[in-house]
Amino acid sequence: MGKTRIITINAQNPEGEKIREAAEIIKRGGLVAFPTETVYGLGGNALDEHAAERIYSAKGRPQDNPLIVHIQSIDDLENIVEGIPKEAERLMKVFWPGPLTILFRKKPVIPAGTTAGLDTVAVRMPAHRVALELIKAAGVPIAAPSANISGKPSPTCAEDVYEDLYGKIDMILDGGTCPVGVESTVLDLSGPAPLILRPGGLTKEELENILGHVEIDPGLMPGEKPRSPGQKYRHYAPRARMTVVEGPLELQVGKIVELAKSLEKSGKKVGIMATAQTRHLYPHMTVFSVGDRNAPLTISSNLFSILRKFDRMGVDEILAESISKDGLGLAVMNRLNKAAGYNIIKA
Repeated sequence: MGKTRIITINAQNPEGEKIREAAEIIKRGGLVAFPTETVYGLGGNALDEHAAERIYSAKGRPQDNPLIVHIQSIDDLENIVEGIPKEAERLMKVFWPGPLTILFRKKPVIPAGTTAGLDTVAVRMPAHRVALELIKAAGVPIAAPSANISGKPSPTCAEDVYEDLYGKIDMILDGGTCPVGVESTVLDLSGPAPLILRPGGLTKEELENILGHVEIDPGLMPGEKPRSPGQKYRHYAPRARMTVVEGPLELQVGKIVELAKSLEKSGKKVGIMATAQTRHLYPHMTVFSVGDRNAPLTISSNLFSILRKFDRMGVDEILAESISKDGLGLAVMNRLNKAAGYNIIKA
């Protein structure tokens, strides 16, 4: 493939000619990276087996990790799935468009390449004007995993996509920074209770407000086998070795300072991922505040960009504070722990 075209687009009021140009690429089987409210997606025609193959190839994505299909209206859903559960209808009414992905039984029109051979398809409707206008103009549902090299931190701006995929895809639509910063919540409604397969931008508490009790896949815990195929792989990982420190906040800080000094004595370049409340407690150290621990959205929106910043600085070790798993904190800690390869210590 030749050069990747990068086009700046208005996120609130996308220019029609730019959307149409990107849609033509999708129609002919090409790949376009585009912004959503969560992270940038790498989009291809979800009905085209060859487009799915190109997505897997560009990302270096394991072939058994299915792609999420993006639609722009409920009418699109009826064309690709077999039956819509009542619980799904209730959720879609409240949370679509938004960061919620729901598993459905797929119709044959969705090829095996898109779903990694599964008879289910994961579907969501993104809450981003660029994404919705692109799907509408393409006239087909768009398969779109995160637009990064598989295993690396997910991209929350066009520069991240450029860094990973330039020369491997046809176009990048630069619509600025993604506001949520972590991927969608993936929900399975096929069992006795709704099951979160991947925590994300929609919280467990918000789902329970609509459905009542919602469970979390036990496979999300280290050492357990996850239900979702993609969860068995290491994701979001920086190049540096990463450690997450848990425990009371004052003990977390003390432990991180102790570890940082020890690592620096051994010649390691150390980066510390702190919060607004604690950044000042790491004097003379390389430290970034990832956000306000009382406002998890500020953390989720910065998380991946901070990991990439440490990569660009060439640090050897990253030491990260933990936050509460309430609300959006569940998704934040899921990403941090996976980025660290579950290298977690207690303070």
